[in-house]
Amino acid sequence: MQTTARSLQDACLTDAHFPQLPGFYRGKVRDAYDLPDGRRVMIATDRQSAFDKVLAAVPYKGQVLNQMARFWFDQTSDVCPNHVLSYPDPNIVIARTLSMLPVEMVVRDYMTGSTDTSIWTMYNRGAREMYGIRFQDGLTKNEKLPNTILTPTTKAAQGEHDAPITPTDIAARGLLTQKQWDELARISLALFARGREIAAKHGLILVDTKYEFGVDEKGRITLADEVHTPDSSRYWMAASYAERRARKAEPESLDKEFLRLWINARCDPYKDPIPEVPAETLLEFSGKYIKLYELITGEKFQRPAIDKPVHERVAAALNKALPEFFRG
Repeated sequence: MQTTARSLQDACLTDAHFPQLPGFYRGKVRDAYDLPDGRRVMIATDRQSAFDKVLAAVPYKGQVLNQMARFWFDQTSDVCPNHVLSYPDPNIVIARTLSMLPVEMVVRDYMTGSTDTSIWTMYNRGAREMYGIRFQDGLTKNEKLPNTILTPTTKAAQGEHDAPITPTDIAARGLLTQKQWDELARISLALFARGREIAAKHGLILVDTKYEFGVDEKGRITLADEVHTPDSSRYWMAASYAERRARKAEPESLDKEFLRLWINARCDPYKDPIPEVPAETLLEFSGKYIKLYELITGEKFQRPAIDKPVHERVAAALNKALPEFFRG
């Protein structure tokens, strides 16, 4: 069968709802199940979100996210414990259920971004104090910041926007204790430093990222969700960064920003209807995710055959890993 952009998109995993499993929850990208024994099953689909909306399906995206998160969880396990228990399938992680903390920890090294909570968007509109940090005049887009900064946001309900918040407000509102904030700040900066170091060895700049944490049954802060994936992070090619910035071109990125910029060039995503993304553009986007995975891990990405639906493979893996829910 001839492989085309459309046939690849038709083979995407967009629905991972299996009624045999209890505690179903659908996120923008992952479908999850909270099992009675304290485990959480998370299935990374190929759904693609941007500007808080699910827009399309991207070939192989769920597999890239899950396998890249696996790489980074392994690489950072000495920095912070994580929620991972096992990986029954390239799209599945079985994890510990945590009490999630209500703040996302965003770490930044560059003045950039295109969403409403990005520092460049707010800075370009005239803001000079953001997230409790005072920024000097004269900064330009994609410029390296003098120091690595923390810009936390509150975690919004699905379909709503994350909101900027300062460390002072986090404590004042009781979202975290001061002790928790101090620990999250320390861990987040250490995780970012590890990511930046490994990315640099592979010719990449880790520009910024976000982390989500929970607390386990022993009260330990635990890294959850995903880590240093192209959905949660920006990556630029280091070799072309200076030249492209000198001519005011966007950096060569291997992350979600490619799609955000495509959309921003065609509409105001917060006010206008977002146009349908062509299948060829989504395939180009998929290629960027795969290239990033291969650069970071040093491994060849294993594309599954498209003649067998991903849904069937995932179902078989769940049946094998969790037979108690699939009997009868």
